[in-house]
Amino acid sequence: MKVTMRYLKPFAFLLLVSIVLLFGQAISDLSLPNLMSDIVNVGLQKSGIDEAVPEQMSQQGMELVTLLLPDSQRESFLDCYEEKEGKYILSGDSLSLQEAEQDYGFAALTLMNLAQDLYAQNGQTEGEDTQQQMDGDMLLQLVPVLEQIPAQVLDQARQEAAQADASVRDQASTALTKILYQDVGVDLAQKQQNYILLTGGKMLLVALLGVAAAVGIGFLSARIGAGLSRNLRHDIFQKVESFSSGEFDRFSTASLITRTTNDVQQVQMLVTMGIRLLCYAPIMGIGGIVMAVGKSVSLSWIIALAVLVLMGLILIIFSIALPKFQSLQKLIDRVNLVSRENLSGLMVIRAFGNERYEEGRFEKANRDLRDTTRFVQRTMAFIMPAMTLVMNLVTLVIIWIGGHAIAQSTLQIGDMMAFMQYGMQIIMSFLMIAMMFIFVPRAAVSASRIEQVLAIQPAIEDPKTQGTVTVPNGSVTFSDVSFRYQEAESDALSQISFTAKAGEVTAIIGSTGSGKSTLLNLIPRFYDVTQGAVSIGGVDVRKMPQKQLRSLIGYVPQKSVLFSGDIASNIRYGKEDASEEEIWQAVQIAQAKDFVGEADGGLQAPIAQGGGNVSGGQKQRLAIARAMVKQPLVYLFDDSFSALDFKTDAALRGALRKNLAPNAAVLIVAQRVSTIMDAQQILVLHQGRIVGKGTHAQLLKTCPEYLEIAQSQLSKEELQ
Repeated sequence: MKVTMRYLKPFAFLLLVSIVLLFGQAISDLSLPNLMSDIVNVGLQKSGIDEAVPEQMSQQGMELVTLLLPDSQRESFLDCYEEKEGKYILSGDSLSLQEAEQDYGFAALTLMNLAQDLYAQNGQTEGEDTQQQMDGDMLLQLVPVLEQIPAQVLDQARQEAAQADASVRDQASTALTKILYQDVGVDLAQKQQNYILLTGGKMLLVALLGVAAAVGIGFLSARIGAGLSRNLRHDIFQKVESFSSGEFDRFSTASLITRTTNDVQQVQMLVTMGIRLLCYAPIMGIGGIVMAVGKSVSLSWIIALAVLVLMGLILIIFSIALPKFQSLQKLIDRVNLVSRENLSGLMVIRAFGNERYEEGRFEKANRDLRDTTRFVQRTMAFIMPAMTLVMNLVTLVIIWIGGHAIAQSTLQIGDMMAFMQYGMQIIMSFLMIAMMFIFVPRAAVSASRIEQVLAIQPAIEDPKTQGTVTVPNGSVTFSDVSFRYQEAESDALSQISFTAKAGEVTAIIGSTGSGKSTLLNLIPRFYDVTQGAVSIGGVDVRKMPQKQLRSLIGYVPQKSVLFSGDIASNIRYGKEDASEEEIWQAVQIAQAKDFVGEADGGLQAPIAQGGGNVSGGQKQRLAIARAMVKQPLVYLFDDSFSALDFKTDAALRGALRKNLAPNAAVLIVAQRVSTIMDAQQILVLHQGRIVGKGTHAQLLKTCPEYLEIAQSQLSKEELQ
């Protein structure tokens, strides 16, 4: 995954902004259950009373509270209030208010304990809620009653209050505050409505901020993913273009296409989804755990157990699926390879009637990919129902245990609802992580395959000094050249020495596999020599920049390749700024004027992909015209006349001789003796060695290998 991290560097700022937005979205999502809990606990159950100490109370209310407090706490509590117009208004610093909250809760619970005793003495059933039996009018009655209560009874109530749970004390405080507010005329219905509207507004604002953050994250993650894949494709393509033929031999064309498209897409999906899930899920998971524990420590074991179960499920599932993930890309390579071979060799397949055989090959590759993909998808499909089952069980257990806690007044309804939501968020976080495991293994394999291409150091590189070199002419010299393919056991060429002079035609002939095309490929540095040197105009080709070297050469490959477009665009491939006059001149030399002129549109006649809408001979002539329009110093024809009839062959060679510049050299690889018999120099190759060198007449006398080839092609009269 190093390649992914390296290509993420240009997007570091956008990535940082995305992470900030992810934190914002996570904080928003984590805040909503808390706000919902406040609406239930405070807005509905407490009538909107969220203050721990009344903000105002009447004189009777203050007398009631102070009577319930021990002497040591009365003065400090009174110091937190100011008497104004017959009312006591809350004031004081934060430290004194904290003490007042504890004292007030203690007093409220003491009052509830005393009231329960009083109502029990009056015959009230134990199950009735004592808090609902009290109202503001009772304050005037309670004050004198409390003054007459024996000190032992009051102390007993205070002791019970001191030992009570904090949640019970909070409920008692709220109940007493309602009574005190009713006494001073506070509109509790309006207060409740205001609180619910205010908290609901906060929830709406937080939700909108979360949505805005989610939209921003989606935009940025898509931008980062698309930019990263664009850069990856560009660099892969650029790297492949720098490959020598030796590097091409290491990868199949189908594999390179898969690495440039499907593999890059897998990495893009990982980045796009990973920014949103890999970062968001841990934030939500950790934050959800912290918030859930804050709501109820006693229920936390439910979350811990659910997390352990989920982790176990994820580990089991991915230990089964991971090996299959690693083989998916190779299977895609195989499908691409078989498909490409079938499409490119369709005529051969039909000619030999092997459609059924090829269908079987494709079926096997397709079935292997299908079976592996289906196995992985079926395995991963188990995650969702497993997660759903765990979530439902967690919800059920939380409701069961939380209900008992609510009945015992140790948990509030809103807190239980918030805890349930946090539990779902935690489980969903692990579900997100599990979903990422679907992308990570496959993307890791794809990233590794991309890295294999990008990490290759081309065997053929430009010299360190990038300046152009002066080349006086196109004479080509081989000086004791030997060459061996990678991992080959013997040399393909051995001790090759000759000079193809400028202004002359040098032909190369030999049996199949003798090394003719290999020799020609050493001149433009498609391969580098193993030993010796190749030079043009006295300059070693390894000392020239590759761009300059290939600008000196007009190359016509053994297999003519045309590109989709029109005739003019294909010929201008040799010289981008060629005028129409130069194009027609090249077309005429290549003996293509007749069919180009007759084509619908002339030079603008369309050419299909690979030249599929022209014949083999027409394709060869257009490829020759492409080299001719360049007017290079070195012409390389690699068996480029094989598809031409003898008349066109002779006419083309005649036109080539007439238009050959004095400083340009021509090297022709041919199988037909008639094509090369007029050459000033003929090289005869046999098993990678030069076994004959001279003119046609000289070789007939001195080279048995050449004589054997000539006798197989020429009549006795032509041999004399």
